[in-house]
Amino acid sequence: MKAVVYERPFSVTVKDVDDPQIQHPNDVLVRVTSSAICGSDLHMYEGRTAAEPGIVFGHENLGVIEEVGSGVTSLSVGDRVVMPFNVACGFCKNCLAGETGFCLTVNPGFAGGAYGYVAMGPYKGGQAERLRVPFADFNCLKLPPGEEFETDFVLLADIFPTGYHGCELAQVSPGESVAVYGAGPVGLMAAYSALLRGAAKVFSVDRVPERLAKAEEIGAVPIDFTKGDPAEQIKEQTKGEGTDKGVDAVGYQAQAHDTSHEEPAIVLNELVETVRATGRLGVPGLYVPSDPGGPDEHAKHGQLLVSIGRMFEKGQKMGTGQCNVKRYNRQLRDMIIAGRAKPSFVVSHELPLDQAPQAYEKFDKRIEGYTKVVLHPGHALAA
Repeated sequence: MKAVVYERPFSVTVKDVDDPQIQHPNDVLVRVTSSAICGSDLHMYEGRTAAEPGIVFGHENLGVIEEVGSGVTSLSVGDRVVMPFNVACGFCKNCLAGETGFCLTVNPGFAGGAYGYVAMGPYKGGQAERLRVPFADFNCLKLPPGEEFETDFVLLADIFPTGYHGCELAQVSPGESVAVYGAGPVGLMAAYSALLRGAAKVFSVDRVPERLAKAEEIGAVPIDFTKGDPAEQIKEQTKGEGTDKGVDAVGYQAQAHDTSHEEPAIVLNELVETVRATGRLGVPGLYVPSDPGGPDEHAKHGQLLVSIGRMFEKGQKMGTGQCNVKRYNRQLRDMIIAGRAKPSFVVSHELPLDQAPQAYEKFDKRIEGYTKVVLHPGHALAA
């Protein structure tokens, strides 16, 4: 089958790889119809992780089941399904507690597994024509048949639940004010989720004009951090108090205000200043224990200088960690079906699989309006 394979920093290729096979009675094989490129894929693409050449990328996957293992009980050939980026068993201590992003079974010695991602287990990604799904009864979410809501449903694999998770970590409630740092796909989903949860005012902090315009379209207040300290800009619009809640949807590759260099802890520290005393911070933005491209030796080992004293002084609380997708995807699916949510507003490009190398390059450079790309294996779509 054809698949998107990592070659070296800033280079992926579409090449033939071995077809997946049923390896366990509870496996299914899925013919992939949509697989999105994620901002966290760019961390590997840029050489900012320990990823080795040969990884098949793709953890945001949707498709139709082509083959089922003998132990599968709830799924059938022909079912349309979307898979959480988390590979999870469903029966370990963490899965039973709903913490499926930290499964203790699927990746021995590590809490958590995922498709096509460094250190997250042996699971090939779905930016390919086919995908093996382990523990399929647990990991597959059934969708209505057909092609309706295709680009909405594929976002259930990661960014829509992850944005929602950021709001859950921050415990965003109706009537509150929220600052979301980052207006990339996850940041936009976090701002959108805050509004869905009834937030009265949502600020969206970024520097890319297209992203800020998209945030404004959904009802958020755009804040351009190149035009002045974002915490001060937000305080000016909240009577000096700051927001009730804050979400970090940027992570460790955060840019300094002048955008001349990276400053890995800047968003965390800005949130501490932005959110009022006793407020809460949600941090779904990615932070890693090893960053070969970190700007200093501490950053290379995931050690950041965070204003913990100021956070303590303000009595703030923080929730962190990757999203437990299964905690949210069923409800968010039903919101899409009911017309209450349409997350596909973030999708800028739908492309065939063979255009993945160009898509990665343009998405990485934030050019030509590339904000969120959905690849469609088996389809020859116009660029």
